[in-house]
Amino acid sequence: MRSKLSPTEMQQRALAYLPDELLSNIPENSSSYSLFQGFEASIPQGVNSRNRKHRRHGSRAQKLLELEDKADDPKAPAALKKLRNEKQGLDHRLEMIDVRKNMCSTEIREIDNKIANLNSMRKIVLDRLAGLEQEETEIEQDALSVDNQLEDMQEELEDLVALSGAKTPTTAEDGQASKDSPGMEASFMSESIYEKLPGSAEKKTKRPKPGRRKTNFILHEHLQAGSNIREFPAHHDIVTALDFDVPFGTMVSAALDDTVRVWDLNAGRCMGFLEGHLSSVRCLQVEDNLVATGSMDATVRLWDLDQADYAPPPKKKEGHIDRETQNEEDSSDDEALFADASDRPPTPPPSNMRDCHIFTLDAHVAEVTALHFHNKTLISGSADKTLRQWDLEKGRCVQTLDVLWAAAQASASINPSSSTSPNAGANSEPTMWRQTGGRLPDANADFVGALQCFDAALACGTADGMVRLWDLRSGQVHRSLVGHTGPVTCLQFDDHHLVTGSMDRSIRIWDLRTGSIFDAFAYDNPITSMMFDTRRIVAAAGEPVVKVYNLDDGQQWSCGQGATPVEGEERSNRKYSIVEQVRVKDGFMVEGRRDGVVGVWST
Repeated sequence: MRSKLSPTEMQQRALAYLPDELLSNIPENSSSYSLFQGFEASIPQGVNSRNRKHRRHGSRAQKLLELEDKADDPKAPAALKKLRNEKQGLDHRLEMIDVRKNMCSTEIREIDNKIANLNSMRKIVLDRLAGLEQEETEIEQDALSVDNQLEDMQEELEDLVALSGAKTPTTAEDGQASKDSPGMEASFMSESIYEKLPGSAEKKTKRPKPGRRKTNFILHEHLQAGSNIREFPAHHDIVTALDFDVPFGTMVSAALDDTVRVWDLNAGRCMGFLEGHLSSVRCLQVEDNLVATGSMDATVRLWDLDQADYAPPPKKKEGHIDRETQNEEDSSDDEALFADASDRPPTPPPSNMRDCHIFTLDAHVAEVTALHFHNKTLISGSADKTLRQWDLEKGRCVQTLDVLWAAAQASASINPSSSTSPNAGANSEPTMWRQTGGRLPDANADFVGALQCFDAALACGTADGMVRLWDLRSGQVHRSLVGHTGPVTCLQFDDHHLVTGSMDRSIRIWDLRTGSIFDAFAYDNPITSMMFDTRRIVAAAGEPVVKVYNLDDGQQWSCGQGATPVEGEERSNRKYSIVEQVRVKDGFMVEGRRDGVVGVWST
């Protein structure tokens, strides 16, 4: 090889050789310009001052250009030669500009191709992340099952050790002791009562916890804002309340169909019913494994979801029956309301949640319309115009706050003559109520629309448009926020601000340090539900979409099935269901609609 080829030829062949893989991936050149022309066009060229002067004397140049045929004549004027050179320079500049435009267009197409490729790669990675989270869920379920088996085997081992060490009773005292044993006690005590004893409760087999996760999902954080994660028919009627603990965790929903359902948001599966209320549930809260529900039957019930007998959804295998097939086996009531099996809420076994009930709080005399609990304290608001503070450890009422009495005290402080009026009596309370709020309350609105507590602080919104801040230690109103002209339906506060929504079609942000209005937003319809997290405020404002306000950039946008029409359908020809309830946590939003459908979105 070296004897036949010179070093120059070897270098030329080494540099000229390209593998077939690179040759097959060479992009097609759609440009009509060469590489040298592109390089030449990239060299900056200054504008000659005489060129600008040439533009001002176009008429003179035109006359001289008529003599272009005589340009080769050695006797041609010098001015003609200069103008011809200037024209050639301008033509060259135009050609270079055309080349630069073509280069920019080609670069834009390359960027578009790169963006498309990156979007494809992003989708592949998102699918991979979804698969990893699904695998993580299955592993956690398997680990929980193994933990339960270990606990069962440990209990059996302890029972065997206890039996092997036990002595057979031979004396009368031993016989009497055997009669006092739990087994003998169960012989003359009904099974239902015996199972509720603390000693027997400890021997029950522990069940898997529904929706409890060691880690949280992060898939929704990488989805585009407004992306629909899941939609499913949850109820037969208007959704009146819903709440969830963590993204893709456990959700509890209630509706006017008098049912309270527990959902696994990861699988989109109904885990069971919380049965016991005699009427529809108007408000509820989910916090870890605890659920509090307030009903139109004037009671508040507390539930422990850790006691649910919930089996996780089976892994998909060959011959696996999907949810649509299982929906076909639902109850006859669902079949009467939903012609299509896919539109019917799934009906799990009713016994899944039978052991979840802890106790019932029944001191109110009218429907419970709002509640909130924090740590071991629960506050409930009712149509009987009172707020009640409950001790969740003892299950009893420890304080009753009369809203009308607080309104009367505030009215008396504003107008002392009203308290000493000769007409003051049993019928004077509505007058004081009107004076405090400045208007008559709406008869169709809840007297206590919303409340939230934190330690000794309590915020309560009522039908007169007032927002009262209570001190639970003294039972007195610390401050009253005046601004809404309609009943307050929802509120939430943090360390510095309080956000309230009202039927006056507005949302107001209050500064808790000064008691003044920090900001306000107006809408076309009354606000029925509202919640905020660290980045956004979401509100249900009587529309088929959820109104979202970004706290970071101040932008407002709509999220939901009515935000964009379905492809191929006119927006006016499609009926969208109104959103009644909305909750958001960590960019994970859940909405409940009038048709009973629940939607899960990324915000």
